[in-house]
Amino acid sequence: MQQSTQESNAVAVVRLVAGFAGFGAASVSLAISSSLFTAAAAGRSLLLVPAIAAALWGTALLGWTVAALRRGGFPWPRLSSALLLTAAALHLLSLLSGGGTDLAGLNISHLAALLLTLAVVAAQAWLQRQAWLKRQAWLQQDSVRGAAGGASGRTGAGRLLLGAFAGAVAVAAITTPGLAASTAGQFAVPHGSHLDGGHSDGGGAGHHGP
Repeated sequence: MQQSTQESNAVAVVRLVAGFAGFGAASVSLAISSSLFTAAAAGRSLLLVPAIAAALWGTALLGWTVAALRRGGFPWPRLSSALLLTAAALHLLSLLSGGGTDLAGLNISHLAALLLTLAVVAAQAWLQRQAWLKRQAWLQQDSVRGAAGGASGRTGAGRLLLGAFAGAVAVAAITTPGLAASTAGQFAVPHGSHLDGGHSDGGGAGHHGP
């Protein structure tokens, strides 16, 4: 019973972390799209197509992740795996090819999106294997049930929270630089700048002035 509870908690943790990674990859993809749209508006019209593609992919990935968390499993596993691997390959290609001096910061965004996408792929593959192993074990299981379910459940809940927290921190550590490197991140208002209404004691020096 304790082993079964631990396996169930491990599945829950991996599913949550995959959801966090999915949200992160979707957010970074949308940030990449905003950067490409900005560059396209500045005269690089060839970037309009990848900008639209990144926006559509980020939106679709966001909806797919929400659906996965709501139903407790990833929908369309084969199709989603193929699309995720394709997106990872495109992020890698963009990372290797570079984007010119004005889009050099997107290398960090593409790297973050690549790592987050691969994390979702790995988690999805692991969950599918666990589901297959569970079906195999179901065919051979007996009806013996342990009496220590309450204690293992409490221990499992603690491990579930700890694992989910660690996963959220790891995903945030990857997602934040990816968002900051995009055009939207570069033009974001610095933290604390709104507290003084935009006024500073040093005239134009601002918060970072001497």
